[in-house]
This record gives sequence, structure tokens and C-alpha cells, in this order.
Amino acid sequence: MATLHRGFSASSILLLLLLVLVSSSSASPVHEILKKNALPPGIFPDTAKNYTLFSEGRILIKLDAPCNVQFDDLFQYGRVIWGKLEYGRISEISGIWFKQMITWIPITGIVAPANHDFVVLLFTLISKKYPAKNFKEIPSCRADESLPISEV
Repeated sequence: MATLHRGFSASSILLLLLLVLVSSSSASPVHEILKKNALPPGIFPDTAKNYTLFSEGRILIKLDAPCNVQFDDLFQYGRVIWGKLEYGRISEISGIWFKQMITWIPITGIVAPANHDFVVLLFTLISKKYPAKNFKEIPSCRADESLPISEV
């Protein structure tokens, strides 16, 4: 077997590269179904690993534990998130909040318009645009027990 510089064999370098590629792919089935429906994978954190898809597009997403993610605003994810999955959007969401000043506001929908550089988050009476680049990478969740995460 050929030996490369400093005693590494070609097969050991190939194995190392394969391990790096496998470990860098952090997309779970949840993030894959988001991509298939034209939604950025980073709208859900890394702890969102499993989902169940029901009739008429209802989706149940389970996280390992409730947690928080800092985008432009602080977001809170419950352990269980419900919504209706459609191409380019999730509507009727429960289980996600964002902090506005001193209050937590529930997110009711997420829309990713085709060919746009933004993602729209819907709330009860308002909507807010965020740069799509904020949601391209899958964010890491952090627990913060000082925040009032409700279980839905």
C-alpha cells in the first residue's frame, strides 16, 4: 500500500475524509423534508430530528428538549411543534415563540417565497421578514431555564 507524507496511508486519509463528510452532515429527516418543500433547513434547530406527517399535510416535529435559538431575535422552541406543511410554507404552527421586548409572541406561520432573499414569520396580527441567509445553516439549540418555555 502506498504511504504518503508522514506515514499516512492513502486508505487512512480516505477513511478520515469519509468520517469528516459524514460528521459534517447534520441534516436530520426534519431538515430534509423542509428542503424538499422549499423551506430553509435552519428554521428548526439541530435537536429537531424526527417528524410524523399526517393527512392533509399536518406535521408533528419533536425536539430532544425545549430550547432557544438566537437569530436576529431570540426564538423559543417547545419540545413538540405542530403545523401544516405546504410547499414553501408551514401554517397553523404551535410550539414556537419569539421574544419582542419583554413578551413572548407565538409564531403561527413561516413562509419562504420562491426566488426571494427573505423568510416571513407570521404572528397573530403581524408578520416580520428575516434575511433567508439566517436560516440556511441548522442552528444549535441552547437550554435556558430562565425563559418560560411552554409545552404544547
